Amino acid sequence: MSKDFVIGVDVGGTFTDVFFLNEAKGTAQVSKVPTSRPDQSAGFLDGISTRVPDKARIATVVHGTTAGTNALLERKGARIGVITTRGFRDVLEMRRRDRPKTWGLWGAFEPVVPRDLRREVPERVLADGTLRETVDLTAVEAEARALIEAGCAAIAILFVNAYANPANERAAVAAVRALWPNDHVTCSTEILPEIREFERFSTTALNAYLQPEVGGYLKRLEDALIADGFGGEFLIVQSNGGVMSVDTARRLPVRTALSGPAAGVIAAGYIADQAGFPNVITGDIGGTSFDVSLIADGRTVLSPQTSIDYGMVVRTPMIEITTIGAGGGSIAWVDKGGMLNIGPESAGSTPGPVCYGNGGDRPTVTDANVVLGRINADRPIGGKLARLDREAALAAIEAQVAKPLGLEPMAAAEAIIRVANSRMAGAIRLVSIERGYDPKRFALMPFGGGGSLHVGALMKDVGLGRALVPRYPGVTSALGCVIADMRHDYVQTINAVLDAVDPAVLAAAMREHAAGGLKLLAAAGVTLDAKTVRFEFDMAYMGQTHTVPVPFEIAVDAAGNPAPFGIADIAAAFEDAYRGVYGRLLEGGTMRVLNLRTAVIGTRPKFDLGVLAPTPPAGSIRPARAPVRSMSTAPGMMPGSMPGWICRSTAWSRGRRSWSSPTPRSSSNPTFMPRSTGSATWSSPARATAREPDPWPISSPTSSPPAPPC
Repeated sequence: MSKDFVIGVDVGGTFTDVFFLNEAKGTAQVSKVPTSRPDQSAGFLDGISTRVPDKARIATVVHGTTAGTNALLERKGARIGVITTRGFRDVLEMRRRDRPKTWGLWGAFEPVVPRDLRREVPERVLADGTLRETVDLTAVEAEARALIEAGCAAIAILFVNAYANPANERAAVAAVRALWPNDHVTCSTEILPEIREFERFSTTALNAYLQPEVGGYLKRLEDALIADGFGGEFLIVQSNGGVMSVDTARRLPVRTALSGPAAGVIAAGYIADQAGFPNVITGDIGGTSFDVSLIADGRTVLSPQTSIDYGMVVRTPMIEITTIGAGGGSIAWVDKGGMLNIGPESAGSTPGPVCYGNGGDRPTVTDANVVLGRINADRPIGGKLARLDREAALAAIEAQVAKPLGLEPMAAAEAIIRVANSRMAGAIRLVSIERGYDPKRFALMPFGGGGSLHVGALMKDVGLGRALVPRYPGVTSALGCVIADMRHDYVQTINAVLDAVDPAVLAAAMREHAAGGLKLLAAAGVTLDAKTVRFEFDMAYMGQTHTVPVPFEIAVDAAGNPAPFGIADIAAAFEDAYRGVYGRLLEGGTMRVLNLRTAVIGTRPKFDLGVLAPTPPAGSIRPARAPVRSMSTAPGMMPGSMPGWICRSTAWSRGRRSWSSPTPRSSSNPTFMPRSTGSATWSSPARATAREPDPWPISSPTSSPPAPPC
């Protein structure tokens, strides 16, 4: 039997979304089922079975997961131990001497490793890599046995300055692995061989904390798929927007911390790129949260580290995503001061919003949308609900919001939507205006189950130029799982003046990174269109605290060997990068190289987004419906109203697909205009009324138009 399907699965807080691509037929389907609690694997398997009961027909499954994020936020990871250098066991607790509340003298932070499970052994490496004291392996083995007896399921080896000389740490981890009862043994030089002790210790400890939980979850999924006849590739989305094999994910679960939201950003970027929009702000409105990210000039913004919760620092490349608790299931409540609040608590999938009729009794954003008629109660989208209970939602809003605020029930529902929109708009401003980006130059791509409901108000409030609504907004993150490329990131601290760096030693580190990444790509057994190796340095002038990312473009052969280069090449790259950030150079300044970063990327085959277009009736030459809407706000438009600019993305002419330009409409209501032209046409939209110049006119390319977006 042929393996026809590539499947993307995104498990959210409320729903599990599944995207099915049949490569043989060139068709796509979607499915949405409630997320199962507490074991998310049941909902994962149910979602796949809705469309493909026979798992032998599946070539690849790609999973975006929140299992790691939830385990960290809910403190439901494993009981773990730490072995560290004598005198340094409190690094995880001291952090950066910050506080959960700026003016509070006391904090409630507790590390994921209790102090009695943080053990010390004699060893010492200096900051320059000098080995002052060889590790006492007898002490290491004794402490490891004590941690096993204490019930630890995983262990992390964290030695100070190990990034400069890993000899002691590697010897210790080898000794521990020889006696530890499972594979959950982690050391900092395998996870993050980078300067800064707290960030390195924290990331490694959190990786160990997640290994039994996330590793067990992924193992259950893989075993269940195989038991049902699955024999394809199982891949996991990383926080950096790439994917990795399930074996790598079990070893490095900390890299899945923001896996699900990252997949949505990747999908949004790909759709926008195909539609000709390089500048996009993504807004994922799910059941629990609103996740915002910015894509400028076609590039996602990567952050070197993030805090999952206070004191839980993860230093690994991640797509920069701002999250607030304002999703469809976010609960509306009135505090003691009489202020209306939205979230962060969510109704989740069980019991869900009041209108679901599953026992929920607290009003949510979804309930307000149903009460106001923004969601048709008689035609619920997704799930197995035959009807939404508008009357119950109205009663909950009246009792818990309207009466405390002294409002009519409908006015209270409007207030819930306005507060939610205001919070979402604030998150969009945070990633755009407050970072120097003009929203008028960006298109908003709302997705998630509630994305389209709030797009009009957000465009008007923030001043966004356009909006692109995907064909299947509720499963965009699952679509991103199918699109995402394989990626492996590496880092190595150099911490030297540029003139003192030996190019041969640097080339050896670059070769080790590239060869390791290429080996992992080959071991995954995934079909790839191309393999790319990218190098980047963290550099600054001596005396400066903040570094500048310096891309270093250089050819790499199939074995991972970089082409010859010299110090002058690195200096020139640094000057270009520094001038681009600050507009000038520090004349006479001494250049310093802090870190080498390497990304090894395997480009997976992309599918034509045109397969998402509705199939026209037999013999028809006209489209049934537009798969993408491109919208612009007009003067006087009411918040939440549908803008009056429609982008016809797919036209049909005797079986041919063609890409046509946005068509201006004089009405504020959208009208889909069939087109029968057989050639692709692009033009700048004419204005129906006198308005300010279009801040982002659509160009008229002379080459072939891009593939139609979904």
